[in-house]
Amino acid sequence: MPDDPTAVREAPDRPPCVLCFNASDPSGAGGLAADQIAIASASCHVLPVTTSVWLRDSRHLHGHHALEADWIDDQARAVLEDMSIAAIKVGFAGSPAGLAVIGAILSDYDELPVVTYLPELAWWTDGEREAYLEACEELVLPQTDVLVGNHHTLTRWLLSDWDDERPPGPRDIARAAAAHGVPYTLVTGQARDEHIDNHLASPQTVLAHARFEHIDATFIGAGDTLSAALTALLAHGSELSQAGAEALGYLDQALANGFQLGMGHAVPDRLFWADDDTAADADDTASTP
Repeated sequence: MPDDPTAVREAPDRPPCVLCFNASDPSGAGGLAADQIAIASASCHVLPVTTSVWLRDSRHLHGHHALEADWIDDQARAVLEDMSIAAIKVGFAGSPAGLAVIGAILSDYDELPVVTYLPELAWWTDGEREAYLEACEELVLPQTDVLVGNHHTLTRWLLSDWDDERPPGPRDIARAAAAHGVPYTLVTGQARDEHIDNHLASPQTVLAHARFEHIDATFIGAGDTLSAALTALLAHGSELSQAGAEALGYLDQALANGFQLGMGHAVPDRLFWADDDTAADADDTASTP
Protein backbone atom coordinates (compact mmCIF):
# COMPACT_ATOMS: atom_id res chain seq x y z
CA MET A 1 0.00 0.00 0.00
CA PRO A 2 1.39 3.49 -0.81
CA ASP A 3 2.51 5.70 2.05
CA ASP A 4 -0.34 8.09 1.30
CA PRO A 5 -3.50 6.09 0.43
CA THR A 6 -5.11 9.26 -0.94
CA ALA A 7 -2.31 9.98 -3.42
CA VAL A 8 -3.17 9.78 -7.11
CA ARG A 9 -1.10 7.82 -9.59
CA GLU A 10 1.08 9.94 -11.81
CA ALA A 11 3.16 9.14 -14.90
CA PRO A 12 4.69 6.66 -15.47
CA ASP A 13 2.48 4.70 -13.04
CA ARG A 14 -0.86 5.76 -14.48
CA PRO A 15 -2.51 3.50 -17.08
CA PRO A 16 -2.07 4.33 -20.78
CA CYS A 17 -4.97 6.18 -22.40
CA VAL A 18 -6.67 4.75 -25.48
CA LEU A 19 -8.86 6.97 -27.64
CA CYS A 20 -11.82 5.09 -29.15
CA PHE A 21 -14.13 6.26 -31.92
CA ASN A 22 -17.25 4.10 -32.00
CA ALA A 23 -21.01 3.93 -31.72
CA SER A 24 -23.07 3.90 -28.54
CA ASP A 25 -24.76 0.49 -28.23
CA PRO A 26 -27.68 0.24 -25.77
CA SER A 27 -27.45 -3.56 -25.73
CA GLY A 28 -23.97 -3.33 -24.22
CA ALA A 29 -22.75 -5.95 -26.69
CA GLY A 30 -20.66 -3.95 -29.15
CA GLY A 31 -19.49 -0.47 -29.94
CA LEU A 32 -18.11 1.65 -27.12
CA ALA A 33 -19.47 -0.75 -24.49
CA ALA A 34 -17.23 -3.52 -25.84
CA ASP A 35 -14.28 -1.15 -26.20
CA GLN A 36 -14.48 0.09 -22.65
CA ILE A 37 -14.56 -3.32 -20.98
CA ALA A 38 -11.94 -4.96 -23.21
CA ILE A 39 -9.52 -2.04 -22.92
CA ALA A 40 -10.02 -1.72 -19.18
CA SER A 41 -9.34 -5.46 -18.91
CA ALA A 42 -5.90 -4.77 -20.37
CA SER A 43 -5.25 -2.10 -17.70
CA CYS A 44 -5.73 0.93 -19.93
CA HIS A 45 -7.92 3.98 -19.49
CA VAL A 46 -10.58 4.43 -22.19
CA LEU A 47 -11.42 7.77 -23.77
CA PRO A 48 -14.71 6.99 -25.58
CA VAL A 49 -15.73 9.29 -28.43
CA THR A 50 -19.31 8.68 -29.55
CA THR A 51 -19.74 8.78 -33.33
CA SER A 52 -23.33 7.57 -33.59
CA VAL A 53 -26.13 6.00 -31.61
CA TRP A 54 -27.36 2.53 -32.51
CA LEU A 55 -30.93 1.40 -31.98
CA ARG A 56 -30.45 -2.30 -31.39
CA ASP A 57 -31.24 -5.27 -29.19
CA SER A 58 -29.62 -8.69 -29.05
CA ARG A 59 -31.43 -9.76 -32.22
CA HIS A 60 -31.32 -6.89 -34.69
CA LEU A 61 -29.83 -3.53 -35.49
CA HIS A 62 -32.98 -1.49 -36.06
CA GLY A 63 -31.34 1.80 -36.99
CA HIS A 64 -28.72 4.37 -36.12
CA HIS A 65 -28.28 8.11 -35.79
CA ALA A 66 -24.90 9.52 -36.85
CA LEU A 67 -23.62 12.46 -34.82
CA GLU A 68 -22.60 15.63 -36.62
CA ALA A 69 -18.94 15.69 -37.54
CA ASP A 70 -18.26 18.75 -35.36
CA TRP A 71 -19.52 16.86 -32.31
CA ILE A 72 -17.10 14.00 -33.01
CA ASP A 73 -14.24 16.43 -33.52
CA ASP A 74 -15.02 18.43 -30.38
CA GLN A 75 -15.18 15.32 -28.20
CA ALA A 76 -11.84 14.03 -29.43
CA ARG A 77 -10.00 17.35 -29.39
CA ALA A 78 -11.14 18.06 -25.83
CA VAL A 79 -9.37 15.00 -24.44
CA LEU A 80 -6.43 15.07 -26.86
CA GLU A 81 -5.53 18.58 -25.73
CA ASP A 82 -5.72 17.52 -22.08
CA MET A 83 -4.28 14.00 -21.88
CA SER A 84 -1.42 11.95 -23.26
CA ILE A 85 -2.74 9.28 -25.66
CA ALA A 86 -0.93 5.97 -26.25
CA ALA A 87 -3.06 4.46 -29.06
CA ILE A 88 -6.22 5.02 -31.10
CA LYS A 89 -8.98 2.62 -32.11
CA VAL A 90 -11.33 3.48 -34.95
CA GLY A 91 -14.60 1.57 -34.92
CA PHE A 92 -17.85 2.57 -36.61
CA ALA A 93 -17.62 6.27 -37.51
CA GLY A 94 -21.31 6.72 -38.31
CA SER A 95 -20.90 8.42 -41.69
CA PRO A 96 -18.34 9.46 -44.31
CA ALA A 97 -18.25 12.88 -42.63
CA GLY A 98 -17.34 11.17 -39.37
CA LEU A 99 -14.52 9.35 -41.14
CA ALA A 100 -13.26 12.65 -42.55
CA VAL A 101 -13.00 14.17 -39.08
CA ILE A 102 -11.30 11.06 -37.70
CA GLY A 103 -8.87 11.03 -40.61
CA ALA A 104 -7.88 14.64 -39.87
CA ILE A 105 -7.28 13.78 -36.21
CA LEU A 106 -5.17 10.75 -37.14
CA SER A 107 -2.98 12.92 -39.37
CA ASP A 108 -2.37 15.30 -36.46
CA TYR A 109 -1.29 12.40 -34.21
CA ASP A 110 0.50 10.22 -36.74
CA GLU A 111 3.04 9.00 -34.17
CA LEU A 112 0.38 6.89 -32.41
CA PRO A 113 -0.52 3.28 -33.31
CA VAL A 114 -3.93 3.09 -34.98
CA VAL A 115 -6.17 0.01 -35.12
CA THR A 116 -9.20 0.24 -37.42
CA TYR A 117 -12.05 -2.26 -37.16
CA LEU A 118 -14.53 -2.65 -39.99
CA PRO A 119 -17.86 -4.02 -38.73
CA GLU A 120 -20.38 -5.80 -40.90
CA LEU A 121 -22.36 -3.15 -42.79
CA ALA A 122 -24.86 -5.35 -44.62
CA TRP A 123 -27.74 -3.59 -42.81
CA TRP A 124 -27.00 -0.38 -44.78
CA THR A 125 -28.19 0.32 -48.30
CA ASP A 126 -25.68 -0.33 -51.08
CA GLY A 127 -25.18 3.38 -51.66
CA GLU A 128 -24.62 4.19 -48.00
CA ARG A 129 -22.20 1.31 -47.59
CA GLU A 130 -20.21 2.17 -50.71
CA ALA A 131 -19.88 5.83 -49.71
CA TYR A 132 -18.68 4.83 -46.25
CA LEU A 133 -16.12 2.33 -47.56
CA GLU A 134 -14.78 4.77 -50.14
CA ALA A 135 -14.25 7.37 -47.42
CA CYS A 136 -12.56 4.78 -45.22
CA GLU A 137 -10.21 3.77 -48.06
CA GLU A 138 -9.24 7.35 -48.79
CA LEU A 139 -9.14 8.96 -45.34
CA VAL A 140 -8.52 6.32 -42.67
CA LEU A 141 -6.77 3.28 -44.14
CA PRO A 142 -3.61 5.19 -45.17
CA GLN A 143 -3.17 6.10 -41.49
CA THR A 144 -4.05 2.67 -40.08
CA ASP A 145 -1.41 0.32 -38.69
CA VAL A 146 -3.66 -2.74 -38.28
CA LEU A 147 -6.96 -3.36 -40.04
CA VAL A 148 -9.22 -5.82 -38.20
CA GLY A 149 -12.22 -7.54 -39.73
CA ASN A 150 -14.05 -10.73 -40.48
CA HIS A 151 -12.72 -12.79 -43.41
CA HIS A 152 -15.98 -12.52 -45.34
CA THR A 153 -16.39 -8.79 -44.70
CA LEU A 154 -12.83 -7.88 -45.70
CA THR A 155 -12.90 -10.15 -48.75
CA ARG A 156 -16.12 -8.61 -50.03
CA TRP A 157 -14.68 -5.13 -49.54
CA LEU A 158 -11.03 -5.43 -50.58
CA LEU A 159 -11.20 -8.37 -53.01
CA SER A 160 -14.57 -7.90 -54.66
CA ASP A 161 -13.14 -9.10 -58.00
CA TRP A 162 -11.58 -12.29 -56.56
CA ASP A 163 -12.11 -15.08 -59.10
CA ASP A 164 -9.82 -17.85 -57.86
CA GLU A 165 -11.47 -21.14 -56.89
CA ARG A 166 -9.70 -21.12 -53.55
CA PRO A 167 -10.81 -18.61 -50.92
CA PRO A 168 -8.34 -15.77 -50.32
CA GLY A 169 -5.84 -16.38 -47.54
CA PRO A 170 -4.72 -13.89 -44.91
CA ARG A 171 -1.77 -12.70 -46.98
CA ASP A 172 -4.04 -12.12 -49.98
CA ILE A 173 -6.22 -9.85 -47.86
CA ALA A 174 -3.13 -8.21 -46.39
CA ARG A 175 -1.84 -7.44 -49.89
CA ALA A 176 -5.19 -5.87 -50.80
CA ALA A 177 -5.12 -3.77 -47.63
CA ALA A 178 -1.50 -2.77 -48.28
CA ALA A 179 -2.61 -1.25 -51.58
CA HIS A 180 -4.48 1.30 -49.43
CA GLY A 181 -1.52 1.90 -47.12
CA VAL A 182 -2.26 -0.61 -44.34
CA PRO A 183 0.83 -2.63 -43.31
CA TYR A 184 -0.97 -5.34 -41.28
CA THR A 185 -4.37 -7.02 -41.14
CA LEU A 186 -5.97 -9.15 -38.45
CA VAL A 187 -8.44 -11.41 -40.24
CA THR A 188 -10.92 -13.47 -38.24
CA GLY A 189 -13.58 -16.06 -38.85
CA GLN A 190 -12.22 -18.22 -41.66
CA ALA A 191 -13.98 -21.57 -41.19
CA ARG A 192 -11.89 -24.72 -41.55
CA ASP A 193 -13.47 -28.05 -40.63
CA GLU A 194 -14.72 -27.71 -37.05
CA HIS A 195 -12.47 -24.74 -36.29
CA ILE A 196 -12.20 -21.02 -36.98
CA ASP A 197 -8.85 -19.66 -38.16
CA ASN A 198 -7.65 -16.16 -37.31
CA HIS A 199 -4.47 -14.57 -38.68
CA LEU A 200 -2.43 -11.43 -38.10
CA ALA A 201 -0.57 -10.98 -41.37
CA SER A 202 1.43 -8.69 -43.60
CA PRO A 203 1.71 -9.21 -47.35
CA GLN A 204 4.95 -11.11 -46.68
CA THR A 205 4.22 -13.26 -43.64
CA VAL A 206 1.80 -14.40 -40.94
CA LEU A 207 2.81 -12.87 -37.61
CA ALA A 208 0.28 -14.62 -35.37
CA HIS A 209 -2.28 -17.38 -35.81
CA ALA A 210 -4.97 -18.76 -33.53
CA ARG A 211 -7.45 -21.54 -34.18
CA PHE A 212 -10.68 -21.48 -32.20
CA GLU A 213 -13.01 -24.39 -31.75
CA HIS A 214 -16.33 -23.71 -33.45
CA ILE A 215 -18.96 -22.45 -30.98
CA ASP A 216 -22.59 -23.06 -31.89
CA ALA A 217 -23.61 -19.45 -31.31
CA THR A 218 -23.59 -16.10 -33.08
CA PHE A 219 -21.93 -13.30 -31.12
CA ILE A 220 -22.38 -9.55 -31.08
CA GLY A 221 -19.28 -7.50 -30.39
CA ALA A 222 -16.55 -10.06 -31.09
CA GLY A 223 -14.74 -7.82 -33.58
CA ASP A 224 -14.91 -4.79 -31.32
CA THR A 225 -13.61 -6.91 -28.45
CA LEU A 226 -10.61 -8.16 -30.43
CA SER A 227 -9.67 -4.81 -31.95
CA ALA A 228 -10.01 -3.03 -28.60
CA ALA A 229 -7.83 -5.59 -26.84
CA LEU A 230 -5.18 -5.31 -29.56
CA THR A 231 -5.19 -1.51 -29.31
CA ALA A 232 -4.75 -1.65 -25.54
CA LEU A 233 -1.82 -4.05 -25.80
CA LEU A 234 -0.14 -1.78 -28.35
CA ALA A 235 -0.75 1.14 -25.98
CA HIS A 236 1.36 -0.72 -23.43
CA GLY A 237 4.17 -0.94 -25.98
CA SER A 238 3.81 -4.64 -26.77
CA GLU A 239 5.45 -5.88 -29.96
CA LEU A 240 2.83 -6.42 -32.67
CA SER A 241 3.06 -10.20 -33.07
CA GLN A 242 2.89 -10.69 -29.30
CA ALA A 243 0.00 -8.24 -28.99
CA GLY A 244 -1.87 -10.03 -31.79
CA ALA A 245 -1.41 -13.44 -30.18
CA GLU A 246 -2.50 -12.16 -26.76
CA ALA A 247 -5.53 -10.34 -28.18
CA LEU A 248 -6.64 -13.49 -30.02
CA GLY A 249 -6.21 -15.52 -26.84
CA TYR A 250 -8.30 -12.99 -24.94
CA LEU A 251 -11.07 -13.16 -27.55
CA ASP A 252 -11.03 -16.96 -27.51
CA GLN A 253 -11.65 -17.02 -23.76
CA ALA A 254 -14.26 -14.25 -23.97
CA LEU A 255 -16.22 -16.26 -26.55
CA ALA A 256 -15.79 -19.56 -24.72
CA ASN A 257 -17.27 -17.94 -21.60
CA GLY A 258 -19.90 -15.95 -23.50
CA PHE A 259 -23.51 -15.69 -22.45
CA GLN A 260 -26.95 -14.96 -23.88
CA LEU A 261 -28.75 -12.11 -22.15
CA GLY A 262 -31.77 -11.66 -24.39
CA MET A 263 -33.71 -13.50 -27.05
CA GLY A 264 -31.07 -13.07 -29.76
CA HIS A 265 -27.31 -13.40 -30.13
CA ALA A 266 -24.70 -14.12 -27.50
CA VAL A 267 -22.28 -11.63 -25.93
CA PRO A 268 -18.57 -12.27 -25.22
CA ASP A 269 -17.70 -12.36 -21.54
CA ARG A 270 -14.95 -9.76 -21.55
CA LEU A 271 -14.55 -10.11 -17.78
CA PHE A 272 -14.05 -13.88 -17.75
CA TRP A 273 -10.74 -13.36 -15.97
CA ALA A 274 -12.52 -11.69 -13.03
CA ASP A 275 -14.68 -14.78 -12.56
CA ASP A 276 -11.56 -16.94 -12.58
CA ASP A 277 -9.91 -14.76 -9.95
CA THR A 278 -13.01 -14.86 -7.78
CA ALA A 279 -13.14 -18.64 -7.99
CA ALA A 280 -9.44 -18.92 -7.22
CA ASP A 281 -9.79 -16.61 -4.21
CA ALA A 282 -12.68 -18.70 -2.95
CA ASP A 283 -10.64 -21.88 -3.28
CA ASP A 284 -7.72 -20.27 -1.45
CA THR A 285 -10.00 -19.12 1.34
CA ALA A 286 -11.56 -22.56 1.68
CA SER A 287 -8.15 -24.19 1.96
CA THR A 288 -6.82 -21.75 4.54
CA PRO A 289 -6.66 -23.37 7.99
